[in-house]
Amino acid sequence: MTFPENPLERRALAVAVVVSLAIHGLILFVNNQKPKQGSPLPRIEASLARKPVPVETPVPRPPEPPKKQAKTPNKPRRDRGVMAIQQPSRSTVQSTPKWTVAEKAEMNDFLNDLASEAKAKPKPTLAQRSLAMAREDARQTARQEKSELLTLERRPNSPEPDPFSLELYFEGLLKNLNRSSAYVKNDPRSRGVRTAAVQFRINPDGTLKSFVVLNAADQGDEIAFIKAVVDRAAPFSPFPPDLNRSAKSMAVRICIMPSRGGGFGFSRAGDGQGC
Repeated sequence: MTFPENPLERRALAVAVVVSLAIHGLILFVNNQKPKQGSPLPRIEASLARKPVPVETPVPRPPEPPKKQAKTPNKPRRDRGVMAIQQPSRSTVQSTPKWTVAEKAEMNDFLNDLASEAKAKPKPTLAQRSLAMAREDARQTARQEKSELLTLERRPNSPEPDPFSLELYFEGLLKNLNRSSAYVKNDPRSRGVRTAAVQFRINPDGTLKSFVVLNAADQGDEIAFIKAVVDRAAPFSPFPPDLNRSAKSMAVRICIMPSRGGGFGFSRAGDGQGC
């Protein structure tokens, strides 16, 4: 470093050096007097948390008593059944309608009328009950005679025929015989005095299958007359579908009775005995 030769310049340089030293000394003095800074304070942070929900503490169960070992019974016992009875709810009881005075009076009058009618109707007497029993016996006898008059040769594993259909077919058969008898000659003087019975059998298509004399007695001419009537009436009407499904043939029995009024007709017969 060279110093200037001019005295003014030297003086200015000296002043500058002095001022520089004074400034540096002042700075050092201020730094020594300033208190030491400690460690920075911790940072405080705050946040909003949800309200804690209380947790229900479960109630501890009492300890179960020790189970006793059940003794095996010698014989099995049956538990008796218990029937539960359902009690009506309050709503049902409350919904029960209330009767007015006029409605109650009307209902009482109606019940009183029924009671008076029941008392006024007399009980059947012994004679009336006996007559009713006799009528029922007569109906049963008629049904039995009808079953003996008509005999069906059933098909295997076939259903029962309709009674109403069988009755209609039988009525039509009798009408056909009565119409045919008007075209066959018959001498009333040749009739016998004893009863007889014959039987003829019909195929499902209405053709005649057989004609058999069950009891001839002294009615030979009448039997010949019946045979001629049956031959003229054949072939009969075919079986209805339900009867055709059930029967392979039908046997009809005719009882020949002694003449009592000069007329001719057919009556029911059993096995040909007692006609």
